[in-house]
Amino acid sequence: MDRRKYIFQFLVRLRDISPQIWRRIQVPATYTFWDLHVAIQDVMGWLDYHLHAFRIRDPHGDSIDEIGIPDDEPFEDEPPVIPGWEMKIADCFIESGDVSLYEYDFGDGWEHEVILEAISEKEKGKKYPVCLSGARACPPEDCGGVSGYEDLLSTIADPKREEYEGTMEWLGGRYDPEHFNATEVKFDNPKTRWKIAFE
Repeated sequence: MDRRKYIFQFLVRLRDISPQIWRRIQVPATYTFWDLHVAIQDVMGWLDYHLHAFRIRDPHGDSIDEIGIPDDEPFEDEPPVIPGWEMKIADCFIESGDVSLYEYDFGDGWEHEVILEAISEKEKGKKYPVCLSGARACPPEDCGGVSGYEDLLSTIADPKREEYEGTMEWLGGRYDPEHFNATEVKFDNPKTRWKIAFE
């Protein structure tokens, strides 16, 4: 298969939140896991302030590979983290239904399911990556994980609460948890993001 001619379609779902926050994206089959990370950040609405990791079953064995940013000084018994920019997504996502866990911000612990829905040929003249659809706004950065997000929603739903004004100020004056428009998504160049992060 000439990967340059194909795209992978993924469903990305944020876990443990209801109603669900999700996105459907198409990315080039030539992408690395770093490239996919950047696309997920952009489509979800995260700001790439924190560490991340993909955890996916090795298609050639029973182990779970962790793919992300290796630690310069890993703990002695920890399995090695595979650099995301060295691993192609097509080497791990083999067929429809394959799933990876993607965690962003190890403090807040945002876990996403990344599900391969389809592999198909590129449409002529179409630019990738692209967001096809989705629902609901991404939680704000550093809001305290799922429980902090739920507290935040309760606070902004009640202007009489003591914390309301301070929370809205922290949010920049507005936050609509129900808002998402796929046409508003802008994708960064993953190579540019890599240079910003590591050079």
